[in-house]
Amino acid sequence: MNVRISQFKDHVGKEVTIQGWVQGGRSSGKIAFFEIRDGSGFTQAVVAQDSVADDVWQKAVGASQETSVRLTGTVSAHPKKEGVYELQVSSMEVVGTSEEYPIGNKEHGPDFLMNHRHLWLRSKKQWAILRIRDTVERAIMNYMHEQTFVRTDSPIFTPNACEGTTDLFPVPYFDLGEAYLSQSGQLYIEAAIASVGRCYDFGPVFRAEKSVTKRHLTEFWMMDAEAAFVEHDENMNIQEGLVKYIVRACLSECKEEFVILERDTMPLEKLLTLSFERLEYDDAIVRLNELGSDIKHGEDLGNDDEGLLTQHSDVPVFIHKWPKHIKPFYMKIDPENPARVFNNDLIGIEGSGEIIGGSQREDDYDLLLERIKADGLSPEEYEWYLDLRKYGSVPHSGFGIGLERMVRWMSGTEHIRECIPFPRLVNRIKP
Repeated sequence: MNVRISQFKDHVGKEVTIQGWVQGGRSSGKIAFFEIRDGSGFTQAVVAQDSVADDVWQKAVGASQETSVRLTGTVSAHPKKEGVYELQVSSMEVVGTSEEYPIGNKEHGPDFLMNHRHLWLRSKKQWAILRIRDTVERAIMNYMHEQTFVRTDSPIFTPNACEGTTDLFPVPYFDLGEAYLSQSGQLYIEAAIASVGRCYDFGPVFRAEKSVTKRHLTEFWMMDAEAAFVEHDENMNIQEGLVKYIVRACLSECKEEFVILERDTMPLEKLLTLSFERLEYDDAIVRLNELGSDIKHGEDLGNDDEGLLTQHSDVPVFIHKWPKHIKPFYMKIDPENPARVFNNDLIGIEGSGEIIGGSQREDDYDLLLERIKADGLSPEEYEWYLDLRKYGSVPHSGFGIGLERMVRWMSGTEHIRECIPFPRLVNRIKP
């Protein structure tokens, strides 16, 4: 019977066959021990020379790291570790031999590991991060559907920018001139809310910023959401609910992955019982100055500022109602203070930085047109977007959450390059 390692608990005492790779191994006299992975998990395979045919023993002692194998044996409970299972091997087939594996049990520099990213993915740590990524993705989609959002994906090629063209990748587009790789699907899902009410997209986006930090990629995945008849405070409620939903999913489904990563989950467990802090931008600047930052009112927050604001916080912090002049044209102006807009950045704890950016959108045609002109953009290029305010405009809000930043926080990973299978950075496009 072919089974996966993750199913061993249901097959104790039974003969099964598994297919996978040799993660590592050692022999002690007449017994050989192998760590085997099959994608679903890891197990120790035990080969006793006295219990197997001679050819099986020879295959066992000759198997190098990353040899792919097909093993048949009996599942047994580990004698000392509860919930851990082993395979007592009776037969072994080598599916594919492995040359000397370039990634050994020693320290390798980041450039070496990135150059061998196609192989580095096989390590236990990368296995755990990839599975956490999968859990975060599924949690996002499950939550959005529970909140009655409909997935309506957006184009990758766009004729204009969501927030200006200075950090976009231009692409020749047949005889129609220059297009851009999308930095956000927001403008398009704003159009879809008049059809489905609440919607989201989920896919790759691109930023041509020359940022070389632990939190920036040039190609990353983002979920953008938009909802009709949702205003500023409710928008933040939805965002808070999403983050807590993701945290619950990871705590429930990624116990083994957290152990491999040595991830302290207490901060994640604690935030589930608390409300996120909501701090207006003006108050955030005052607090930062008191904490020693030299940031001035009207400036954007840097990485250090975000870290200062949350260094002693048990919960993520919403920084909201920012100055109008440092935010994009589509954000709704606060009628009580025309110098600021109804927007928010959600700053995660444990040094995770900005996780979500959101805002209420400007729903007034004349005000939106005025903002487009003030930002030096062409009203003709945004004619279709302006149309949304001419035919049944409603109050509406939305936000975007960066998948890799969320994975980085959940997994406790230092650098975001490990949170996507094949990262694209300012200085890297291979493998």
